[in-house]
Amino acid sequence: MTIDAAVFRLAGLVVLASVALAHWVNPGFLWLTALAGLSLLIAGFTGICPAAMAFKRLGIRSSNVFK
Repeated sequence: MTIDAAVFRLAGLVVLASVALAHWVNPGFLWLTALAGLSLLIAGFTGICPAAMAFKRLGIRSSNVFK
């Protein structure tokens, strides 16, 4: 698995989990979805992604998208 695949999987997991939590627990969890979207948007423009940095420290193989 590469860093970009790990980041996309994490983002998908966060979005699905926050939607489920918003539905069954509290609608306030939709802010977590907004935060995930904002993080992806910022990473798309700047190339800086905190999740990618964390995955790199964990030793996940680097890719062409996030360095």
